[in-house]
Amino acid sequence: MSRFADGHRGTLVGDVVPPVFEAYARVFPPAHRRTGPAAGEVEPITWGEVAEANGRTAHPLMEWDFITTAASRGRGQPGLWDEAPETGKLDVPTARALIAVLTPFTTTADQCWFAIWEGRTILDDVREHAGRMKAGWMGMFLIADSITAADNRFRTLLAPNLWWPQDRAWCVATNIDLMASYVGGSRRCVEAILASPELEAFEVAPEMSVQWDSDTINRQPSRPS
Repeated sequence: MSRFADGHRGTLVGDVVPPVFEAYARVFPPAHRRTGPAAGEVEPITWGEVAEANGRTAHPLMEWDFITTAASRGRGQPGLWDEAPETGKLDVPTARALIAVLTPFTTTADQCWFAIWEGRTILDDVREHAGRMKAGWMGMFLIADSITAADNRFRTLLAPNLWWPQDRAWCVATNIDLMASYVGGSRRCVEAILASPELEAFEVAPEMSVQWDSDTINRQPSRPS
């Protein structure tokens, strides 16, 4: 477990996800466009769609603020997107799609570990019962459960920042400061992620940067606000 606990400590893919896997994928959570006045009346918009509409290039190291022309993340681009992807939390549809892809690539789907950053606000229901671990500078609560329980976990404010099966066949990391999530696994596992029609993902390498200015293809904007 120690190699898994070392994540979330640096500026490279191999710092966010343990550098022990055969292959890695960067998974992009969608933005959303409103389709009606009520809360939840939205449709997902991929990063690729936003990049194309703005004359930018979709690529493995693209950053949200580099592919959108909005003045700030909170303002949106009318007709294209209204809600930017969340930072530091994997959205439910993306989590569900990942669960479907990852389950066949572990022999311990009923024995998984979920690590939640202790800085999340609503933790009273796990504080007394969860284990503890360190991921870089961050303290985390550690919960054991089956992968089928992951779907419900992502519906709450307790969405895990790191999760992996007991056999350590793969690991998913959502750093609290990043929009995209990173997955390390076997070559076949990552190829399945890239092939999933429910996921927007690119293959990355452990030595690639995860920093905000890692996008060297699209024009750099001012710092996000």
